[in-house]
Amino acid sequence: MGDLKPAIQAEVTCDPTVMSGDPVVRGTRVPAETILAYLRAGYSPEEIFADYPSLPVDGIDAVIRWAEATYGADWRAAGH
Repeated sequence: MGDLKPAIQAEVTCDPTVMSGDPVVRGTRVPAETILAYLRAGYSPEEIFADYPSLPVDGIDAVIRWAEATYGADWRAAGH
């Protein structure tokens, strides 16, 4: 079968030692709210990754999942 390991899915975490505990994409110092602001403003994933190259490939998806869990399905309209 080989030594394939399942990919670790990106997620949003809160750690008091990283960015004062604000929600960030795990393994980065990129605040989830910053990515949400980009998405709400209509930026494409390519534009976001250009500004945040440390963001994992599935980091935007992780932020969207977090936003839906935090703000609900209408997270794009909720200008928090």
